[in-house]
Amino acid sequence: MANIIVIGAGIGGVPAAYELQAKLGKSHHVTVVSANEYFQFIPSNPWLAVGKRVRDEITVELRPHLEKKGIAFIAQPVESILADENRLTLADGTALDYDYLVITTGPRLAFEEVAGSGPVSGFTHSICTIDHAERAFSAYENFLLDPGPVVVGAMPGASCFGPAYEFAFILDADLRKRKLRHKVPITYVTSEPYVGHLGLGGVGDSKSMLESEFRNHDIKWITNAKTTRVEADKLFTTELDGLGNVLREHELPFRFAMMLPAFKGVDPVAAVAGLCNPRGFVLIDEYQRSKKYRNIFSAGVCVAIPPVEVTPVPTGAPKTGYMIETMVTAIVENIAADIEGRAASAKGTWNAICLADMGDTGAAFVALPQLPPRNVNWFKKGKWVHLAKIAFEKYFLHKVRTGSSEPVYEKYVLKALGIFRLEEK
Repeated sequence: MANIIVIGAGIGGVPAAYELQAKLGKSHHVTVVSANEYFQFIPSNPWLAVGKRVRDEITVELRPHLEKKGIAFIAQPVESILADENRLTLADGTALDYDYLVITTGPRLAFEEVAGSGPVSGFTHSICTIDHAERAFSAYENFLLDPGPVVVGAMPGASCFGPAYEFAFILDADLRKRKLRHKVPITYVTSEPYVGHLGLGGVGDSKSMLESEFRNHDIKWITNAKTTRVEADKLFTTELDGLGNVLREHELPFRFAMMLPAFKGVDPVAAVAGLCNPRGFVLIDEYQRSKKYRNIFSAGVCVAIPPVEVTPVPTGAPKTGYMIETMVTAIVENIAADIEGRAASAKGTWNAICLADMGDTGAAFVALPQLPPRNVNWFKKGKWVHLAKIAFEKYFLHKVRTGSSEPVYEKYVLKALGIFRLEEK
């Protein structure tokens, strides 16, 4: 009997556990280890931060659902990974042995890289976790009593820009409904070299479309922005030109700021010798397997993916839901193959597909493959995307509650996008 441990219980970890259980059956043992007792649907955090969702609507208590499927669950942070001994130690001192380890921890939020940033010891908010989004909403409620300038965007080294765009538009829509938008100048500040870069070198007409949307919504922007520090009511950023030379310095006053931080690997993963790159992301081969430890696999934001291109201010490449889903399926197939004595053959599909809400409309992009040149390079907006993201949220939470191993993106999102593209023609 093989003992498989999945670290992390997010969009990658929970489906990995369900798919492993469905593929391997009761003859093998699957355990999920997570610092939290619950699953959180992170793509809904921009809504929560303006009061459009509450915690109970986008979280699921994991233990009863996992255990119903015969999957063990331990709610403890991982203290260390002893990869040479095939063992984990947990924060409470427990030691766990494994035959296969699946790392789906997500990132560590590197607020320390910009002085004064972050919701705990700094002056900016985040929507990267449900706790941060709740803190942002509390601050937003106070902000509404005395509105003023807002700064939204992404710090140098950020690699997931979609939520920043979403939040800017969702905030704009909410303020308009409250008849307060005229009191709130919004500036989008980003390390991207241009609006709509998205860490992907742009997708289709994303640059002109998002610039047009910003103009239509009276949102100003600063790109190639190397944010250096934040004070209680002011953000300092250096705008660079295309060659990396200083173009101008900005001191932006704000009453509310939401800036996505750079990501790094979580500490116990980054500390394993030979497992990660210098930023702490897991180095994997084409089969989602560690290049050094052949029984360790990884999927999601915690894997190392090179930037699409060199930019004046560092930007990382995003890992979207479809990409994570295919990574997970490849891991499951390759672990099953290894147990049966067969060579690994399954590979993740490194394509980028995203549904982004924009308040009362939305934008969808498809980059196949993620790295250009691409076979498909498509970006569209419309009310249907807003509705599709709501439907996707509901279905994914249903999947977590029911223990379904069905691939969400492949069966539903790609089908919806395909139907829409056919209708265009």
